[in-house]
Amino acid sequence: MYVPRPRCTIAVNVNFDSVYAMKLSVLALDNVFDTGLTAVLNAFNTANELAALQDPHARPFDLCVVGMKRQVRTALGMRMSVEAASAADGSDWVIVPGLSTKQPEELVLALGRRDVVDAMARLHAWHAGGSRIAASCIGTFVLAESRLLQDHDATTTWWLSPLFRQRYPDVRLDESRMLVPSGDFVTAGAAMGHLDLALWLIRQSSPELSALVARYMLVDRRPSQAPYMIPEHLARADPLVERFERWARSRLAQGFSLEAAADALATSKRTLQRRIESVLGKSPLSYFQDLRVERALHLIRTTHLDIEAIAAEVGYADGVTLRTLLRRRLGRGVRELRRDAR
Repeated sequence: MYVPRPRCTIAVNVNFDSVYAMKLSVLALDNVFDTGLTAVLNAFNTANELAALQDPHARPFDLCVVGMKRQVRTALGMRMSVEAASAADGSDWVIVPGLSTKQPEELVLALGRRDVVDAMARLHAWHAGGSRIAASCIGTFVLAESRLLQDHDATTTWWLSPLFRQRYPDVRLDESRMLVPSGDFVTAGAAMGHLDLALWLIRQSSPELSALVARYMLVDRRPSQAPYMIPEHLARADPLVERFERWARSRLAQGFSLEAAADALATSKRTLQRRIESVLGKSPLSYFQDLRVERALHLIRTTHLDIEAIAAEVGYADGVTLRTLLRRRLGRGVRELRRDAR
């Protein structure tokens, strides 16, 4: 899907160094909620466009739309050609937008549809293959109905929470929250929760890019629209986390030190640790390792440097350590990664 470049004047200065493309698949079912589907697609396309303004070769999100049949009819009656479900195999994340079903009786019938039942089986297969699953609004019912959410925390669209709680007593529901990560799953609330979900996923790759996408898509400072302006905190932007990302990307070769990071950012180690874990769901060291892997992948795919030189570039003592890390994280070796790039 092509999305025209925004004509806003927000400065683009994200240090987004052609990182590893996160593979995302959006599962579109018949009667999909049009706004939810397009909000997700536009968010990731905007992220790719903004990243490309900094680096023409950057494409942080490899996005496709899949379905249980090759053409889907949306709730507004539009027909959309999609990829076969097998195209989602090996995705980092599979995203399930909501169906446009507002009444409990309609929803229960929809959950029994053949394509929805087949989609639940696919969700199990994708998860077994290593994909994580995200769902928003009534898409959370599809995920819960598959039993994958058993013993997990979740949220859903607020007006159907009684049905959710009754139908899935083994899911810990908190409908007061807009977005709930839990293990390999993340669920979001009603309607525009789709955008919150997309921003959360973008933030897993780059908090700074997520904040920039939020400013393009959510905030308009013209006075006539001021009453409707969505506060930036809804995107969960955190200036300290953004500054940590910039600091980390500039110091991959030097290695990680929590004390050095805290000193550079004029904060305490405890505060930095707490804020990173709160926003990203992982420790500062774990995120630093993610950035190392991203940079190494970029160099493997776009240069002829040998693995020893790449290891030094991202702060590892030798190529053996980097090879081991890449195979553990991605399940592939250096030769396979270079072959894929070709």
